Amino acid sequence: QCDLTGWWENDLGSKMHVSEVDSQGNFSGEYHTAVSSTQKPIKPSPLIGTQHLDEDGRCTFGFTVNWNKFSDSTSVFVGQCFAGDNREDILQTAWLLREKVDSLHDDWKATR
Repeated sequence: QCDLTGWWENDLGSKMHVSEVDSQGNFSGEYHTAVSSTQKPIKPSPLIGTQHLDEDGRCTFGFTVNWNKFSDSTSVFVGQCFAGDNREDILQTAWLLREKVDSLHDDWKATR
């Protein structure tokens, strides 16, 4: 069973901490990004998510990060947990980031 609880780090040095996952698969925590396009100092940001609890342990999950402490954007992540070569869990994810824009005309450049 993949346990999302604890600290995770990605290839760019960003880290997240997931608090305990409840019996329904819900969790919260903090994301500490190592990359940003803003000029403001980076601060840990709250995350909230849910994990699909599968019997085989290779669960899917998703979470949202609110960057409100230093940016006007929000990100969503989706992924799956896999067993690595050394039996450690590996999270494989994809993400979208939505930045605030000033008008509907600029909507085309708001999502990465």
